[in-house]
Amino acid sequence: MLSRWKDRFAALGQRDEQAEPAKPSRFCEIGWLVDTDQAGLIYGAPRPISRKPSREAPSSSKGVNHCPAVIEMESKTFEVPCPYDVSLRLRKDEQGNLKIARADTENTTVTLKHLSKIVHLMGPDRWRDRRYPVVQINAPYRFLSDELVWMNQVPPYFHYREEQWPGLLIGGRFPIDAWPRIMMWAFEWRSPDKVLTFKRGEPWFYLRFETYNPARPIRMFEAEMTPELRRFCQSIDGVTNYVDQTMKLFDEARSRRPAKLLVRAERLETKGQDQAAE
Repeated sequence: MLSRWKDRFAALGQRDEQAEPAKPSRFCEIGWLVDTDQAGLIYGAPRPISRKPSREAPSSSKGVNHCPAVIEMESKTFEVPCPYDVSLRLRKDEQGNLKIARADTENTTVTLKHLSKIVHLMGPDRWRDRRYPVVQINAPYRFLSDELVWMNQVPPYFHYREEQWPGLLIGGRFPIDAWPRIMMWAFEWRSPDKVLTFKRGEPWFYLRFETYNPARPIRMFEAEMTPELRRFCQSIDGVTNYVDQTMKLFDEARSRRPAKLLVRAERLETKGQDQAAE
């Protein structure tokens, strides 16, 4: 009798051991990709701000770059570089309607034809304050993960500009495991009489990631737009045209997504490194 109970508990233990999920990787893997059919090469890869080449090695072990609090914050923060040189200003047309125009031609590489395709002035009914226009600029990045990760889009607060932006970047936060939406750069123009200037390669915005286990480091790489990912993105793109409060759809999107969406993009450089490692 006793031996039968021992055998039963042993069998239950074996089933529990078999059913136990695999241990997560030491890294939290996050993918990025550029989703546009025009001029995708101008959009650079996100860069970890902790590896800026311009930083000097501190002479003291008490230096800022050795501070654990600074290291921890920077380790999960990435910067996205600005893709072009352009200076923008606001003006009114003959009917008194507010428009966006190029401030000059010397520091602007974007043609007028394409400027109107990537820069959009939102209607006054969508501004936070009727005094401050809100501008949106296409930023055709998608970020995704196969585990629970929240992404925060924030201003590039570590970057000092000689010519400061005349307003505030409007950030956002959403889960990239359930909502790999295409990005936008939104700006509240606080000083409408001043010029908004971008320089290619400078930080455009920062991304900070929140993982289920904050102690795990992040590994970011370029992802592949697989057929499965494309279908899933199509199911979430444009939902704001039909419903409000899209945060209510996060759980539904998470329940419908395929088990695996994140696939590393294959590049010649990556293949060469893999072969060398072997």
